[in-house]
Amino acid sequence: MSAAPASPGPGFIPGPALRLQGVNLQLGATRILQDMDWQVNAGEIHALVGPNGCGKSSLMKTVLGMMPHTGQITLHWPLPAPGVLAYVPQAIEADRTLPMTVQDFMGCMLQQQRPLYLGLRRAVRERILQGLERVGMAHKASRRMGDLSGGERQRVLLAQSLLPPAQFVLLDEPMAALDRAGMQVFESLLAQWRQSRATVLWVEHDLAAVRRLADRVTALSRGRLLWTREPAALGDADMLLQLFAHTASPENTRPEPQQEAA
Repeated sequence: MSAAPASPGPGFIPGPALRLQGVNLQLGATRILQDMDWQVNAGEIHALVGPNGCGKSSLMKTVLGMMPHTGQITLHWPLPAPGVLAYVPQAIEADRTLPMTVQDFMGCMLQQQRPLYLGLRRAVRERILQGLERVGMAHKASRRMGDLSGGERQRVLLAQSLLPPAQFVLLDEPMAALDRAGMQVFESLLAQWRQSRATVLWVEHDLAAVRRLADRVTALSRGRLLWTREPAALGDADMLLQLFAHTASPENTRPEPQQEAA
């Protein structure tokens, strides 16, 4: 289990606000995202929900600069210098026969400056163990990545997002492979990010978890924004029907007006 969230120190950096203006994404003849005008307020846990193929992961990769797009994406950081961004993908695909341990993988993510065959520097090793401890994986530091279960690999991905501490965290279905203990770890991390006022963009299929844990939720349908509401909207049958019914018409719906971050 992770430790209880600590209060942010006097020099902590809160997360940024995110703004999309007229963002479109087209791959070949397929339009993935259309006319995205959207905002995520600074320091909130903002979930993206919607049916498979609606563009949630593509939107996240577009924000990361991984997809060609038109329109403007802006991060408004609270200080002149930007903070740290962390990304947790749905999964990692790697050759399971590679002799890469959990510690080796984390060292690569920390961009260690010397070859791994020379070993990790003590300071780097200590940071890695601290991150793994927070997700309950310190005892697996010497295990090969290929020997881990899907849920254990997901915990390692969550651990690498903690080093260094990030102010903007992007999570693409982080709960997909987690067992009950892993979900408790994830909820603890969300509480810590909230406590430190990090901005979290979270793609998730578990609507019950989103309703319980998110600050705001945005629904996507066929590459368009359908609505942005409080998570309690996910308990409304009409909202869910609008989100998942094939007859939903996002072209005729607009997101709820959003307040600028304080």
